[in-house]
Amino acid sequence: MEKLLRLNERNKYELLNVLPDEEVINKLALYFQNFSDNTRIKILSCLSIMDMCVNDLSCLLGINQTTISHQLKTLKDQNIVDFKREGKVLIYRLKAESVQEMMMYAVNVI
Repeated sequence: MEKLLRLNERNKYELLNVLPDEEVINKLALYFQNFSDNTRIKILSCLSIMDMCVNDLSCLLGINQTTISHQLKTLKDQNIVDFKREGKVLIYRLKAESVQEMMMYAVNVI
């Protein structure tokens, strides 16, 4: 058995009780993967400023609409973005203000 250096058995037990289980850890890893793709970061940066449609994102970023749509689907599936329909156009937005806050925090610390 390994000897604990800074922890005692009580601390160890308390920590193990509050650590996320494997299912939650897997979901967290999947969630944070969304922030490791350059295209998704560009899209999230734009959406943190204003709601936009696929066409506008494509024109602004110089990325084809198919790629933008694919990345938006990924972000939507992860509950990061949402959309509203305006006629035939889908307008995408960040689903939670916390994503914008996290993006701004990350920009400020790098």
